[in-house]
Amino acid sequence: MSRMDKMAQFVAGHGLDPDAIRPLAADASFRQYFRIDSTPPRVLMDAPPDKEDVVPFIAVGQHLRSLGMAAPALLAHDLENGFLLLEDLGDNTFTTLLSQGEAALTLYQAAVDELLRLHQHAPPRQIATEAGPTFDLPPYDDNALMTEARLFTDWYMPAAGITPTQGVLEDYEAIWNDLFPLCRVGDDVLVHRDYHVDNLMMTHNGCVGLLDYQDALAGPPAYDLVSLLQDCRYHVPAEVEEAMLNAYIAARPDLDEEAFRTAYRVMGTQRHIKIVGIFVRLWQRDGKPGYLQMIPYIWDLLDRSLQHPALNALAAWLARYIPEDMRRQPLPGAPA
Repeated sequence: MSRMDKMAQFVAGHGLDPDAIRPLAADASFRQYFRIDSTPPRVLMDAPPDKEDVVPFIAVGQHLRSLGMAAPALLAHDLENGFLLLEDLGDNTFTTLLSQGEAALTLYQAAVDELLRLHQHAPPRQIATEAGPTFDLPPYDDNALMTEARLFTDWYMPAAGITPTQGVLEDYEAIWNDLFPLCRVGDDVLVHRDYHVDNLMMTHNGCVGLLDYQDALAGPPAYDLVSLLQDCRYHVPAEVEEAMLNAYIAARPDLDEEAFRTAYRVMGTQRHIKIVGIFVRLWQRDGKPGYLQMIPYIWDLLDRSLQHPALNALAAWLARYIPEDMRRQPLPGAPA
């Protein structure tokens, strides 16, 4: 039976018309989303089980809803085949609303308020899901951060024609090992890890809806804030970024402000470095070259972050091995 046949069987088994399935959105992962035209409409997640695990999505969504947050309700599931039937939160992503002229400051304030709401709660260690399996929320520890940082040396540097020696790699990792403790300002929170305008919605009742939270970990509170405010997909105006960073800090008197601002810069740098590597991997491994066009702007974000004194050693390492005149050049062999 083909995957489309299995999908149709799953949908029909829950009283919906397979002929009403239409594509909704693709994903940087192997997941695909479909809308089912019904009353009310539904969303179908297609996550091939040999490539994606739906249990983290189910678990984190369940946790978010337990906090009163607007994550789509799970209506039905087929864990064996990787199908989820979900509540449809509509089409008003923040990306769409911004393109329609909605005030950026209004939307970003709503996003920061929702993040502050999430950060009031300790992350769960374990979630017994409504679908059956129990999920252990992994930590965003130094090993996880280093694995991500290595995406730059594993994927971007070879694609740029640079083969780092073992000594160069050891120097790179030593720099990051010195930086990671600076990220840990404030108690750990549930880190969404893709908290940006594509994954935020304004629901019909005026709540901020959350999407694509399946990669969540327990880690530093600065990560999602910088994900939101230094987004490679939507260029956040500098005055909006500064206002929202100030708003978050003002709402968190428990944090050391200077230490948190440093954490924000270090986490931003780690995220940007990681994403450059991910976008090259999406091109070379997964046949998705479209993300390469964002790399020059990510270098712009990196250059800004690297001005912080805490990042001097990393800035010097990058200047030595990735000269500024090559950072925004097309990668050899990349499609025009």
